[in-house]
Amino acid sequence: MKKIMLIASMLMFAVICNSVQAVSGKPFEGVITYKITYPDSKFSESQLAMFPKVLTVSIKGSKSRTDLQMTGMTTVTIADYVDKTSVSLMNMMGQKYAIKQTTAEIESKNAAEGQTTVVLSEETKVIAGYTCKKVVVTVNDDGAKSTFEAWYSSELGSKLANFNSPLYKDVDGGLLEFLMKNQEVSMKFTATSVEKKSLQAKDFEIPSDYTLTTEDELKSKFGGGNE
Repeated sequence: MKKIMLIASMLMFAVICNSVQAVSGKPFEGVITYKITYPDSKFSESQLAMFPKVLTVSIKGSKSRTDLQMTGMTTVTIADYVDKTSVSLMNMMGQKYAIKQTTAEIESKNAAEGQTTVVLSEETKVIAGYTCKKVVVTVNDDGAKSTFEAWYSSELGSKLANFNSPLYKDVDGGLLEFLMKNQEVSMKFTATSVEKKSLQAKDFEIPSDYTLTTEDELKSKFGGGNE
């Protein structure tokens, strides 16, 4: 259970804050679906079966909503690139919690991840019908370096779209494929479809039945780390 909560924590507070927003030209409204894979996984097949396999990002105006499900848990993150704020919603078998993040909190968390360097490659490839450019992001955290690869499309946004992503905040476009990893797990997100459709404003609001809490309180309540 603790390993499952580690993955959920990593997803909630690092991965799903990566949103795609059209911030120039005609605004994009619709849903982007990603498949999630686990390259070089050290987890067993039974453990991997409990991890999420699909991520969806819904976009309307200046807001995005990211949804994913895993065994016993549904998570949602709603971000606003104009206000530069976000709220994470977690439904754990009927226990519903909301965690708000201010601009200052997001910027502080981004800074804590270490210095990032973005190198643009000349490589391109088509993902979900969009021609994407490749970037390699290197994170230097007190001398310890890690690299992350991503593919993005400027047709689906600018760097403003990634304001609350510690790794990809300087990538100048919407992410259609990206990698997240730590000592426990590597996760790869690849867009499989981009669907333009009208969405309801209420889907980007905090439901009334969610209890406000903090990230630390939630981690303390449900635990993490090793089994």
